[in-house]
Amino acid sequence: MRRSTATAALILLTVAVSLVVTLGGGDGYAASMRAGFIPARLSGIETDYLAVPALLTPLSCTLLHAGLLHLAMNMLMLGFTGRETERAVGPWGVLVLYVVGAYAAAFAQWLPDPQSVTPMIGASGAASAVVGAYSLLFGRSRAQAIGPIPAQVVHVAWLAVAWTVVNLMIAYAFLGAGVAVAAAAHIGGFFAGLALARPLLMWRWRRA
Repeated sequence: MRRSTATAALILLTVAVSLVVTLGGGDGYAASMRAGFIPARLSGIETDYLAVPALLTPLSCTLLHAGLLHLAMNMLMLGFTGRETERAVGPWGVLVLYVVGAYAAAFAQWLPDPQSVTPMIGASGAASAVVGAYSLLFGRSRAQAIGPIPAQVVHVAWLAVAWTVVNLMIAYAFLGAGVAVAAAAHIGGFFAGLALARPLLMWRWRRA
């Protein structure tokens, strides 16, 4: 059985950086402002000279988390789905999913409010791309064709709708408790995973 090398590397790197920032006694807010994804930075608002370049913040924000529970939840999600997905698309496939998912998540978070100065941190957007690929590759489809629409397309649509509804409900529930959830980022990452799953699978096995 092949080891999940890419998934393990992503988890180890994320845990190491997140723990250093969370438990190292530094200023977590300053870290999130300098390395988190801030939509307004892509819209031209400047920050201090120590900030990570804006175009790299979709990646750097995945290494920061708002506490141990946030970190644990994201790494459990990534570990479970990433291990199985890596068996199908290979280590490079998982890395492509994760990186593209991170940027898709950031774009989805930027789109509704390009002037927002609220930093987004956490790996959930990037991990959602892996979850999307896992759902498509390993989920049992009971979808049926609707007129000229093939069953496979209907299956993808149902996955997209279900993930969107669940995340919007979670965001609404947490909003009542005063906790902001980046639902748009989760949705954007998941959609990227749905789009990339089969191309990456075909690319991997054509090269085998």
